[in-house]
Amino acid sequence: CGLLVLVSWITSILNSLLQTSMVLQLSFCTEVEIPHFFCEVNQMIQLACSGTFINNLVMDLATVLLGGAPLAGVLYSYSKIVSSICGISSALGKYKAFSTCASHLSVVSLFYCTSLGVYLSSAATQSSHSSATASVMYTVVTPMLNPFIYSLRNRDIKRALKRIVGIPAMHGTIVLKPKTCP
Repeated sequence: CGLLVLVSWITSILNSLLQTSMVLQLSFCTEVEIPHFFCEVNQMIQLACSGTFINNLVMDLATVLLGGAPLAGVLYSYSKIVSSICGISSALGKYKAFSTCASHLSVVSLFYCTSLGVYLSSAATQSSHSSATASVMYTVVTPMLNPFIYSLRNRDIKRALKRIVGIPAMHGTIVLKPKTCP
């Protein structure tokens, strides 16, 4: 796990250094405003006054390598998971396994669809509002969803959440008796 984190950090740092050094080579017109909530690389490249062919090429290559390789790994992993789930004999077991995978896969899909959409469509004409919205989805919303998805599956977390909200945790069976009027 430590090695995976280290490789991830080193890759991220090297990619950031590469992209930053490429953007520093560009010249920008005065009074430039980025129509984004943060300095997105493809937005910076689109605002440059000088030639951006090399920058677009490097950005597209980095997107394919750093986005495509993990996506291929995720798809391979899920193909193995689905084939293992299909081997489960009980319908309840299959349902539980698929429901666990479905929430994770929906977050992964949200992340990849929005991030690859932003980066691979940098050459195409797009509205800055839709690009900013997609960027918020993959930089803010996706990381916030993971703790909720995985913690809400935990019974202890559900009980604690019910106590905080004020709903008493119920144990045993509930028997409702009609109230007799005098």
